[in-house]
Amino acid sequence: MFIIILITLRASGKRGIKQLSIFELVLIIGLGSAAGDPMFYEDVGLLSAITVFLVIILLYIGITKLTDKFTWLERLLEGKATYLLRDGEIILDAFKNSSLSRDDFFAELRLLNVEHLGQVQTVLIETSGEFSVLYFSEEKVRPGLTIFPHMLESQLTDNSTVACYNCGRLCSVPAGEQSCVICECDTWVIPMETKRQS
Repeated sequence: MFIIILITLRASGKRGIKQLSIFELVLIIGLGSAAGDPMFYEDVGLLSAITVFLVIILLYIGITKLTDKFTWLERLLEGKATYLLRDGEIILDAFKNSSLSRDDFFAELRLLNVEHLGQVQTVLIETSGEFSVLYFSEEKVRPGLTIFPHMLESQLTDNSTVACYNCGRLCSVPAGEQSCVICECDTWVIPMETKRQS
């Protein structure tokens, strides 16, 4: 059951277990289950629960020591941090391989006082599901795709600089004359240029 729970949660994606590592969540579920059975069923004795507790704790200690020694095992159990954005452009392949939607991503950035992608240099989703965000310094902020839904509707066909609606790539050629070279989207919006509010 320990292995089945671990595999199931590993496959479920990072966002479902935000702030806990997958391994820690497996430990909590395993201990909770072992503790629950003697409480509900008279025929399950305390000795059985204590045995399960000891096995789970020993598994946890043993696997933790192995993951400290072998980084490939840690990657296998916990996954690895994934880049979602670099230099103000969304890495679309990262979204295909995760359970995160673009709307959820934008919502997280809005909670961090981000108005547009030109304010952000790098975003990673950690193995815990948390976001690590590296901002551009104030003088390096550039135009970028807005992350506010009502402003994404401001399509433009004759502006000198536009942002791809899908990936955020900036384009200086008038929109409507071409598709985005990264994602082949042909919808362009007005980029924002505001500095980030602390």
